[in-house]
Amino acid sequence: MSVFFGIALLTGWMPDYTTTFFADFAFKGKGFDSSQIASIVEIVFLIAGFVGAICELVIGILVDRTKTQLGKVKPWIGFGAIPLAIVSMLVFIAPSTTSFGIACVWIIIIYCLYTAISCAVESPANCFGALCSPNPSERSDAISIVSFLRSVGQSGGQVVIIVVQELMKVLMGQQQFKNAEGQGLDLIVSTAICSLGMIIFVMIFFSNNKERVPYTAEKVSLVESIKLVFTNKNLLMVSLTKLCGFGRGVYGTVSLYIAIYLLGSKGLKLALMLPMGIGTAVGMLIVQQVLKKFSTKRTYIIFCLYGASILAILYLVSRDIGFNSNLIIPFLILNFFCGLQHGNTNVTPNIMIADCVDEMEYKTGKRQEGLAYAGYGLFSKITSAFTKFLGPWLVYTWSQYQFSQDPNVAYAAQTDEVLTKFLAIYTIIPAIFVILQGVPILFYDMVGDKKERITAALAEKRAQQAEASSDGAEQIAE
Repeated sequence: MSVFFGIALLTGWMPDYTTTFFADFAFKGKGFDSSQIASIVEIVFLIAGFVGAICELVIGILVDRTKTQLGKVKPWIGFGAIPLAIVSMLVFIAPSTTSFGIACVWIIIIYCLYTAISCAVESPANCFGALCSPNPSERSDAISIVSFLRSVGQSGGQVVIIVVQELMKVLMGQQQFKNAEGQGLDLIVSTAICSLGMIIFVMIFFSNNKERVPYTAEKVSLVESIKLVFTNKNLLMVSLTKLCGFGRGVYGTVSLYIAIYLLGSKGLKLALMLPMGIGTAVGMLIVQQVLKKFSTKRTYIIFCLYGASILAILYLVSRDIGFNSNLIIPFLILNFFCGLQHGNTNVTPNIMIADCVDEMEYKTGKRQEGLAYAGYGLFSKITSAFTKFLGPWLVYTWSQYQFSQDPNVAYAAQTDEVLTKFLAIYTIIPAIFVILQGVPILFYDMVGDKKERITAALAEKRAQQAEASSDGAEQIAE
């Protein structure tokens, strides 16, 4: 399961830092209008999101058609790691140009390429939760561990950024570091380190993981596959949670700027997010316990109601105290409690999808993990497109954010009005979408007696297949 840590070590922090690199650093001093660049960034993430959505579906179908001695997903992860590392590096190396058109084309091409290749690695990796065990209880535990490792990996990437910044300050001096930071050099070095780490952990994955659920031999029709994504009610409901809650992710875009203007450095985003990360880890443990008493459906709804409530509380506290040093301690404490809700969104949907794979196999005789997770990924990428369009729009347009015009100064000072809007983007706006994401789950029914009946039927089917295979082997031996 080291692969999930390794992939998150690189991809977990890339989107948010890519946003600030494109908007604040990539073409600073080239004579471009900052507001125009910000508008292009919004459009780029929208386009890349839809590119990713198409890639998710195509890759999901290809994963289900992959039949090798290594299994269905391992070849994709292994052969995709190095291309992902290379393209991730290229994201932070902007061309030296004074042409606005060339700058726009480069941003679009490089980020769409990154999105496509990351899909080719992340989407197959996500299938491993359904492949690691046919037992729903074991599967749930494995998915919880995977989610924890992914969360740790995301934090690990941000630790790398902090360490790189501190080393650069020591080696270069404070002023030289500011100049380098103004050009995004710290992000290039951090990406190189995280890329190497990702490759190492992917290699560890190959020797320590095995697919334990056999794939079915039937060929997967493209038309049937697309139809299945949109007609399997339970899979569709789980996928729609992403689409209905697309605005909850805008906090990620603004969190970098909150770290800058509340804590004093973009590298301290980890210090801002660490309490939330710890809360997420604790939340995953809590979710495991809650799932022992309640169904996945009820667990998801409970945490949605909790998540919206704690975000609203954080907004009210932040508004009353104001965006200043007095806010730091209560903000970090409440961030921990906000993180608890992410334990649910990191774990429960993946368990639901694994259950949906069982339901599809029960109904059709075909086990299509790649397609099921790709269907969810399809909606995730469309959601990401909307989120990455809405997030930058809120940060750069709605809040009236002021860009630094000095090539040697990374970030300009902001007004109180801008900072107050940053808090709203971090709290109250996501709270609204946290409620909305729970609505589709009201119609999810792969729980209770239905789930137990399907699990038992599949266990009996596999036992019969194993017995038939054993008898066939004995006859051949005779």
